Amino acid sequence: MTRTQKSEIIATLANEFQAASAVIVCDYRGLVTKKLEGLRDAAREAGVKVRVVKNTLANIALKQANKEGLELKDTNIYVWGEDQLAVTKVVAKFEESNAEFFKIKTGHVDGEVVSVEHIKALSKMPSRDELIAMLLQVWNAPIQNFTIGLNALKEKKEQTA
Repeated sequence: MTRTQKSEIIATLANEFQAASAVIVCDYRGLVTKKLEGLRDAAREAGVKVRVVKNTLANIALKQANKEGLELKDTNIYVWGEDQLAVTKVVAKFEESNAEFFKIKTGHVDGEVVSVEHIKALSKMPSRDELIAMLLQVWNAPIQNFTIGLNALKEKKEQTA
């Protein structure tokens, strides 16, 4: 790989890392290509990016994006995106199904380095769409109960008449 290719990769990654609200570093040693494609497919559906990059290039890109503090050793795969919950959900779900070969190492979420436990806790939170659905159910419940009560009252009056 030439020096210009490396600088292009660094510039691209730095821009993408800068725009991302979450960058998660995972170990994928021993993971077969077919399983890795499964991760990429799940990430694509969630609007998350996945890439295997040399640690030196990723470290430079992370520094340029002001996301420092991640320890990068061994084999790493980087997962990032603008929606931090989507990123954490993709990574945590994939780790559950491939625990022997895929491990979450560390992450950078909302400007700070976070632990594996923090990433897993974020992955269990409901997404924006799920929260909106819950809110709509709560708003709909009084109206639904009121109509059920009116219907029961109507049936009761019809039976007495």
